[in-house]
Amino acid sequence: MAAATLHSVLRRNSLLPLFETRRLRDLLFFSSSVDRATAVCGTTSPDPHSMVEYLVNSCGFSPSEAAMFSKPLAHLRSTEKPDSVLNFMRSQGFDGAAIRKVISMKPNYLCYNVEKNLAPKFQFLRDLGLSESDIADAILKNDFILRLDVHRSLIPKLEMWESLLGSRELVLKHLKKTRWFFSSSVEKTLHPNLKFLRDECGIPEERVSVVLRSHPQLISRKPESLRALVARADELGMPRQSRMFVRTLDALFMVSKERFEAKVELMRSFGWSESEFSSVVRKVPTFLCISLDMMRRKWNFYQCSRVHPSFIASQPTILLYSLQKRVIPRFHVTEMLKSKGLWTGQCKFLWILIMSDTKFMEKFVLPHKENVPELLDIMRVAGACKRNDTFHLASEDEKGLN
Repeated sequence: MAAATLHSVLRRNSLLPLFETRRLRDLLFFSSSVDRATAVCGTTSPDPHSMVEYLVNSCGFSPSEAAMFSKPLAHLRSTEKPDSVLNFMRSQGFDGAAIRKVISMKPNYLCYNVEKNLAPKFQFLRDLGLSESDIADAILKNDFILRLDVHRSLIPKLEMWESLLGSRELVLKHLKKTRWFFSSSVEKTLHPNLKFLRDECGIPEERVSVVLRSHPQLISRKPESLRALVARADELGMPRQSRMFVRTLDALFMVSKERFEAKVELMRSFGWSESEFSSVVRKVPTFLCISLDMMRRKWNFYQCSRVHPSFIASQPTILLYSLQKRVIPRFHVTEMLKSKGLWTGQCKFLWILIMSDTKFMEKFVLPHKENVPELLDIMRVAGACKRNDTFHLASEDEKGLN
């Protein structure tokens, strides 16, 4: 199915005409006549020490860094190719820091032929509509793009991801921000993983695509690694036909076994049984991604609020809500109303947490804004937390769960 989709997209939207020799040559220029002379003749580099000196003087590496990165370049007896590569990258908007980062990833890039090995990759990215800065971001995140053949590798990867994610915009977004996004082989990794999830696990490709739009790395794992994730999900009792199965795989992918076990022990210390833990994961897999420290803070708050552990296990979504953005402000509002005799407290706090911001404001804040103006101040602070991460005290693991 994935192969058929790939071929249909290739036929529909081929990039092959985009890569013309004339346009590739338009990318190639050197900053001065001295650069052109260097590209033609090169300067000699008869020993490794000279290459260390070259990396220091031409790239700005420290002597110790240059000594390390010069080792793969020891065979060079001329700086012709390094000069060409450096001039080309500067012409494409790479500053000194970006160039050093690329070279540190693979010093052999300095041995590449610009016209044959580098220019086609930059043209590929340019033809996708990426700006000069976007191209720099994409290569710094996925430098191995420079190592791949445009027609045999880059285009099939692009079309495969476009068919999975549903739009080129999402592909480009991940290309600029997701490390190693284009690293996996279509034939050896992506196709086998999709086939495994579809044929052996019974998961439709559309359901997989929903998760991949946020975390494409899930399908980029080695096939044996993906099978191990499925086995872990099976151990939790998650039915493969459940719509939460792929989300459970995604959560397990982001949590190491050591961290998973630490979460199990923490929740056991709070009074949960293993069956309650598994049940919670099946209901809200992203629960696994909350850091241990944040979990302790949330648990302490609910315990101080006299919420029983078994109730939390039965309604685990309350663990996903941000303390600073939602839970604590709403708790303070309702407590203030109770203290003034303006609310009986008959409504369960769970339902108060589930309410949308608009409904909560309409029911608990706006009717009392004249008599209790402090309520508006509480909600303004909560709103500021939502607008500005500076006020957001939750951990990185919690981002996206609120």
